[in-house]
Amino acid sequence: MKKTMHAAVLYGKNDIRYAEIERPEPGPGEVLIRVRAAGICGSDIPRVLGDGAHFFPIVLGHEFSGTVEETGEGVTGFAAGDTVSGAPLKPCMKCPDCARGNYSLCKHYSFIGSREQGSFAEYVVIPAANAVKYSPSVPFEQAAMFEPATVSLHGVLLNGCPPGEDTAICGGGTIGLFAAQWSKIFGARRVAVFDLVKERLELALRLGADAVFDTSDPGYLKKALEYTGGAGFGCVYETAGSPVTMRMAFELAANRSNVCFIGTPHEDAVFTPRMWENLNRKEFRLTGSWMSYSAPFPGKEWRLTSDCFSDGRLKFDDSFIFRRFPLSDCAAAFDLFRVPGRVRGKIMFVMS
Repeated sequence: MKKTMHAAVLYGKNDIRYAEIERPEPGPGEVLIRVRAAGICGSDIPRVLGDGAHFFPIVLGHEFSGTVEETGEGVTGFAAGDTVSGAPLKPCMKCPDCARGNYSLCKHYSFIGSREQGSFAEYVVIPAANAVKYSPSVPFEQAAMFEPATVSLHGVLLNGCPPGEDTAICGGGTIGLFAAQWSKIFGARRVAVFDLVKERLELALRLGADAVFDTSDPGYLKKALEYTGGAGFGCVYETAGSPVTMRMAFELAANRSNVCFIGTPHEDAVFTPRMWENLNRKEFRLTGSWMSYSAPFPGKEWRLTSDCFSDGRLKFDDSFIFRRFPLSDCAAAFDLFRVPGRVRGKIMFVMS
């Protein structure tokens, strides 16, 4: 008799249901993970509420943690009970980008939780190469944030800011708050976080930010530039994917600074003449950042996150999480996103 499990299954647009489905089994080179916590990513929202799903039915979810339940043939280095997170990207390992170790840029990839079955379930199967061990002292909910933490770190590494720079984080969501912490770890002089949500700014200070600026204050930009003695910030990260924070990044950037866009916009982002003038006159370097991988796969982003979660350098605060839900309430969890601005933090599915 085939084993079954429960999962949040997306059967169509606006149709996500708690259902009993067949439990996956690990094949050669794979591990079966018992999922203990799984977070809703911003990219999951248009898949449920819009037209972003690749196919139906599908189990979404790519930010997760859990324990190894079984290992497939040929798997070494893992044992039942190991605490693991999962790198969701499955690069082809054959194309020129993969050969260079630029796995994030692979055009022939698969992805757990969008192009194949994911972690909004009691169990998920992933390649052993994608399983990342971490200390069992790290709570499951924190470890379910491995993926956004690595996305932030990938951007920080790509931006290449030298130590000692004043750093601005435009957007105090999950990615921004991790980018702020990574910037401090890598030697930023001072880190300032910009957001319009009071709770996010308070959390940024608890996590080690040196200053915060409420962008609902009409005078925030003047105050921020005064904070740097009028020079601007030598390192800037846009982490919200909003045209507003994109324009903000250009205003905050210092001459010859490094600016990195990590956020993913879901509306048109227009480069205004003012933005082009900032780009040209300041001669800053602008780069984009996509996902979180390097060689050897899955990369230093995942190894460093495991180390820094385990030794406490990368901090976690309970207020990262906006609401917790059992999988059985998956529809109610996604309903929260129907009202813009209602969700202020991570929605987490927690399994017993």
